[in-house]
Amino acid sequence: MASPMSFLSPSTAIPSSPKPTSLALLQAPFQSEGTPPARIGSARFKCSAGQTGFFTRLGRLIKEKAKSDVEKLFSGFSKTRDNLAVIDELLLYWNLAETDRVLDELEEVLLVSDFGPKISIKIVESLRSDILAGKLKSGAEIKEALKKSVLDLLTTKAKKTELQLGFRKPAVIMIVGVNGGGKTTSLGKLAYRLKNEGVKILMAAGDTFRAAASDQLEIWAERTGSEIVVGEGEKVKASSVLSQAVKRGKEEGFDVVLCDTSGRLHTNYSLMEELIACKKAIAKVVPRAPNEILLVLDGTTGLNMLPQAREFNEVVGITGLILTKLDGSARGGCVVSVVDELGIPVKFVGVGEGVNDLQPFNAEDFVNAIFA
Repeated sequence: MASPMSFLSPSTAIPSSPKPTSLALLQAPFQSEGTPPARIGSARFKCSAGQTGFFTRLGRLIKEKAKSDVEKLFSGFSKTRDNLAVIDELLLYWNLAETDRVLDELEEVLLVSDFGPKISIKIVESLRSDILAGKLKSGAEIKEALKKSVLDLLTTKAKKTELQLGFRKPAVIMIVGVNGGGKTTSLGKLAYRLKNEGVKILMAAGDTFRAAASDQLEIWAERTGSEIVVGEGEKVKASSVLSQAVKRGKEEGFDVVLCDTSGRLHTNYSLMEELIACKKAIAKVVPRAPNEILLVLDGTTGLNMLPQAREFNEVVGITGLILTKLDGSARGGCVVSVVDELGIPVKFVGVGEGVNDLQPFNAEDFVNAIFA
């Protein structure tokens, strides 16, 4: 293992060995003077190379902490919740003779809430069958059956909502998505959450297209006490930056390497091909990495997130979703369509601007939030 590095300001570059594309390794300053990065937050585990099951326990711990963050989840989805509130009115005076009318209106409400036609029809037809079979005899029972249907859709096909980081260090997480979805911010917030559990983090500034991307990531490195690798020069390739970062992570015993990437439209073939190159470059250093490829989806885009998820998944194989911007205009129903069609679990949701506002996804809390 390399000897500990001296503490440098973010503007100071440490020259790497001569290569066609030189890289800079930046050591972010601590949050408070004299406080080492490993002590930031309350470290639950000590990270040692031979510790069996560290990443497994880490994933479970992070997921368990979602239960304390329910209030923030309820603060979002106000638009979806307002749309779905009509369901209570529909079911309040429901009787068997009005089943068809009520179910038709319920289907329309689901469509307006961006559940998508396939999901809306599937849910309504399931309710119709149970009503006609005498299994549902009141509006309250129909409402509970509706919530259960949505919960089943979220959990049956996408069970692994915990981070799957394997058993070898470093675990590699690559963040992808379209422009403006919140990739870099999500990466920074994820670093903060991991750092608070005692994880040694190395960031990789793989967004080589956007001029301010590296600066933005350096700020997050400062906030979280993480180290960061950035590219030097205007024509540095993202795959080269990520490859060198993973090598550094492997050589110096980092627990997790978080790889940022450039935002790209899912319809741009050449840029999507670059993601393949990034994935291959990482795998050459650590076989079978990245451990996670997380797609960031803007929660305000509605069903437009479905074609995005399809294309990114086809190109690089998405392992999980981060749903961001869950403010009042977020459209919650579309998440169900993505999970149902692609079987990709939602792993985190962004519920605010603070460093603590990237929360682990809990399907039951999500359903209660949108049907509250």
